[in-house]
Amino acid sequence: MKAAVLRGQEDLRIEQVPVPVAGPGELVVRVGAALTCGTDLKVYRRGYHAKMLTADRLFGHELAGVVEQVGDGVSAFALGDRVVPLNSAPCDDCFFCRKDQQNLCENLLFNNGAYAEFIRVPARIVAKNTLLIPDGMCFEHAALTEPLACVLRGLEESDAQAGQTAIVLGAGPIGLLFIHAASLEGLHVIAVVKRKDQIATARHFGAEQVVRIADVADPIAAARALTPEGRGADIVLEAVATPEAWQWAVQMARKGGLVNLFGGPPAGTSVSLDTNLIHYSDLTLKASFHHTPATARRAFELLASGRFRCQDFLTGAATIEELPEVFKRMLTRPAEGVAPEIKTVIFPHTAERQVMRETVEEHA
Repeated sequence: MKAAVLRGQEDLRIEQVPVPVAGPGELVVRVGAALTCGTDLKVYRRGYHAKMLTADRLFGHELAGVVEQVGDGVSAFALGDRVVPLNSAPCDDCFFCRKDQQNLCENLLFNNGAYAEFIRVPARIVAKNTLLIPDGMCFEHAALTEPLACVLRGLEESDAQAGQTAIVLGAGPIGLLFIHAASLEGLHVIAVVKRKDQIATARHFGAEQVVRIADVADPIAAARALTPEGRGADIVLEAVATPEAWQWAVQMARKGGLVNLFGGPPAGTSVSLDTNLIHYSDLTLKASFHHTPATARRAFELLASGRFRCQDFLTGAATIEELPEVFKRMLTRPAEGVAPEIKTVIFPHTAERQVMRETVEEHA
C-alpha cells in the first residue's frame, strides 16, 4: 500500500509498505480521510516528536475510515463499521491515570500512520479510544475529533465558563478551534492575530473582537482595552508557541485570572516572566497537553451535533502523492491577502478526494 514515511527533518516520502494485519484485539482501518495539523508540521520540520514518533516511521495521526480487518477477540466493531480511532490510549493503571490525568499516562500508547491507505489500530486504542461514526457524518468531519479533543481539554483545564472573557492568541488551526469552541460554550472571545486575512476568519469562528498586531502600537494594551473595564481577560489561551506570545499572555490576564500556555515551543526554550506581576496579580499559569478518552468523546459529540462548523475548517484536499508538497507549502506563509489553508484533507483513495474537492469549491 501507499503510505507517508517520515525519514528525517523535512524528509517525507511516499513509499510502498506492506498492508498491516490485525492481531488479537486489533483493527485494520481503510483510511477514508486524514487531516494535516500543526503538530505534524512541527514533527516534519524537526524530524521527530518527543513523545509521538521518531524518524523512519509512518506519519499522520488525525483520521477516520472503515474497518477492513477485525482481530481475534474484538466484539465492539465489525467489518464495514465507520470509525474514528484516536491517536493514543492510556493504560488506566499508572499514578497519573489513577489521578484522572490520563493525558499524562506513564505508558501512553501513541499510534501514527494516518497518511496511508490502511492503518493498524492497536488493541488498547480499539478498546478504549475508537468511536463509531453515525450515519450522515462524513469521514473528514469525524477526523477533527483529535485536535478538538485537545482544545476541549484545554478549556476544561482552564475551568472555562459561559459569560467569561477569553483572549486567544493565535489564529492558526488550534487557535481557531479554541475561538470556535470557546464561543460555542458561551465565552466572549477576543482574538489576537498576525495576518490581515485572519481578522475575518477569527470573526467567522466566533471572535467578538479582533486585535491585529500590526494595527496597534501595543498589542497587550489593545487586547486589555477590549475586556470589561479594561481589567484583562478571565482566561488567556496561548496558541502560538513562542516565548513572546507566552509573555504577552501573562500580561493580558486580569488579576486572579488564568493563563493557559497551550502552545508547545521547542525543547530548551526559555521564557522571562514578570514575577512581581504574577505574584501580586494572583495569576494562575498552567499548560494543557494532549487529550483524554473523555474529552475525545465530548469533541466527537460536538462535531456530530451540527453546531460545530466542521466544513469551514477544511480548506484544501490532496492525495497521498501530493502530501510532501502540501507540507512544503505549510512551511511558508502565503503572501498577504492570500488566505492560508486551515486544514488540508488527505484522501488515500481518489473517489473521496473528488467529492471533497467539489465541497470545498462550493464553500469558497
